[in-house]
Amino acid sequence: MENIVKKYQQRFRKVKEEMENWDELQFRLISQFTNASSIIQRLQILQDTKNYGALRSVEGIQEAVLLKQMNSLHTILLSMNETMEKFHSVVLSLEKMVRDGRQLIKGGSVQISVKQLQQRVGIKPSIADCLDGLKLLKEMHQSEYRLKLSVISAISAVALKPSATDDLGALQQLLVDQPNILKEEGIKAALRF
Repeated sequence: MENIVKKYQQRFRKVKEEMENWDELQFRLISQFTNASSIIQRLQILQDTKNYGALRSVEGIQEAVLLKQMNSLHTILLSMNETMEKFHSVVLSLEKMVRDGRQLIKGGSVQISVKQLQQRVGIKPSIADCLDGLKLLKEMHQSEYRLKLSVISAISAVALKPSATDDLGALQQLLVDQPNILKEEGIKAALRF
């Protein structure tokens, strides 16, 4: 039984690492989204010839500037997709931890009774609590990943709208407000041991 608890402790340490990775990815994604939003807003201004002033006399300047901005936007969107793949890797890692946690209970050499699963030693959580906590963290990260994916997918559609400033602002606010997973809560679960 003690061996199983130690294995769960290892899993929660890994969860803590994954949550720290998630926070870094969140910061990166917001930065990328902000940069993409700036370019999209700039594109609307750059499409209007009167905004070029004296540069209008330079042949092909508008097309060159627009092309450069479009290339930059494309690069940022690719980076955002890579960041989303890393978010997905965290979700997959958490799913694996839940599966492995279940396997510890089901496939171990020592069969664990329901009473043992719910048994607490002092202030430490029971094995059932640990497994439920892992499952909850996985579900929360999976839901947040799906929402982030929807927001990132929407940026392409918003980029094509003539007046996307309000939509971009709302999407960005959603992305910034989105870390519904409070780091402290996940770490509390990990530090119960």
